[in-house]
Amino acid sequence: RIDHPVVVHPQFTEPEAALAAAGHRVERALLAPPDFRFDPSGVRTSADLVVIGNPTNPTSVVHPAGSIAALAQPGRLLVVDEAFADTVPGEPQSLAGRRDLPGLVVLRSFTKTWGLAGLRIGYLLAPADIVERLRSVQPLWPVSTPALAAAVACAGPQAVAAEGEIAHDLGTRREHLVAGLRKLPGVTVAGTPASSFVLIRVPGGAAVRTRLRTHGYAVRRGDTFPGLGPDWLRIAVRETAISDPFLAALEVCLAEPDAR
Repeated sequence: RIDHPVVVHPQFTEPEAALAAAGHRVERALLAPPDFRFDPSGVRTSADLVVIGNPTNPTSVVHPAGSIAALAQPGRLLVVDEAFADTVPGEPQSLAGRRDLPGLVVLRSFTKTWGLAGLRIGYLLAPADIVERLRSVQPLWPVSTPALAAAVACAGPQAVAAEGEIAHDLGTRREHLVAGLRKLPGVTVAGTPASSFVLIRVPGGAAVRTRLRTHGYAVRRGDTFPGLGPDWLRIAVRETAISDPFLAALEVCLAEPDAR
């Protein structure tokens, strides 16, 4: 039984939505801009379930593994969403290999690097007793045969090696995008981006987002994430051939009078 769930925000909103749908009253631990640094002391000791993302969607911030590990305690489930962990070269802050932390549940995904969102495939790492409890309430036939085949392929040595190369290339493209964003007037880049997207704050963000659509670019609105408002936008990291014209379009949109 869970009595005091805490979700660290801003982050992927579905864990809180699922808890609320199950009748839980969820407490939010909000991380402050612009760096969105995580301090474990911000989570009450009475929490018996803590959910945190690492890297965090939408901030792209990677929290130190030690800070998250400090949340582990007997009688508490610590759920770490590492869906974007493979976008970070070497995954230095991952807790996937830890077996000494009580109640640790690590969620991983094959859908990000490999673009398999439609297959809904990933995996969970946890102590055997927790895995068995989750298995007992798992729906029948939760994973399709194509998804299982894709998972096997994505977990092989060749795929793991390719992931590292992809993550390194992603980092180069992200640095190029961030450098361009920081040259634009009024744009604030959140924290130190480390994943496949960048969170920015811009004056008149809602208007800027609408204007970008007229230029052929869609960016993720930030105001649906707890702790963020309409001036926050999430931008995907793409090839420089896409990022450069996007930056030019963003500069034009920022210059519009009603975007400030």
